[in-house]
Amino acid sequence: MSAEVLSVYDEALRAAEESRGAELILQDAFGRERMIDAAEWYRDHISGDESLIRRCSGPTLDVGCGPGRLTVAVSAHGHGALGIDISPMAVSIARRRGAAALRRNVFTPVPGHGRWHHVLLADGNIGIGGDPSALLRRCRELIGRAGRIHVELSSPGGRSWAGRATVRGAGERPAAAFRWAEVAADDLATFAGPAALHPVDTWQEAGRWFASLERI
Repeated sequence: MSAEVLSVYDEALRAAEESRGAELILQDAFGRERMIDAAEWYRDHISGDESLIRRCSGPTLDVGCGPGRLTVAVSAHGHGALGIDISPMAVSIARRRGAAALRRNVFTPVPGHGRWHHVLLADGNIGIGGDPSALLRRCRELIGRAGRIHVELSSPGGRSWAGRATVRGAGERPAAAFRWAEVAADDLATFAGPAALHPVDTWQEAGRWFASLERI
């Protein structure tokens, strides 16, 4: 991810921490725009988190942890949890909130390789890198043989996509380009199969869609 995108993301997180406007505008590969409120990631809890956290019954890696909401919650339930994020601002905030967090790209060496019981890809993080199959394949390498990957998805019937996106804040700063993706719940098998994974559980809570994946 480019320095420009990280700067936009870091500024939104800084604004969220300071209780200022933290809106981001994401434009997908089809030119569709939607608003993302980074202040949501900063909250202690978002409706729908409960079912995700309950499934993390052992050491958990939170990929793209942001301000550490889920990392902190899993730890509070008595399980070891580590958050990783490429944003220095995200990692700093997560640590201030009590999370164990590292500034790390998931495609580079990660502690606990091959031993994690659970890997989280929540809050749209299935899009990291713009290639969901490659990301899932990497997460498969990080879990143990009986491990599970828990993924948040777009609602079924939506349009999955992978490719060039742009993001901008609410100010005058130009949009920054990066590679991203979204996966609709009913398209998951298309991306999981090439990663030698298959869904073993799917559910909906509070308008959010999730699935758990295991090795084939």
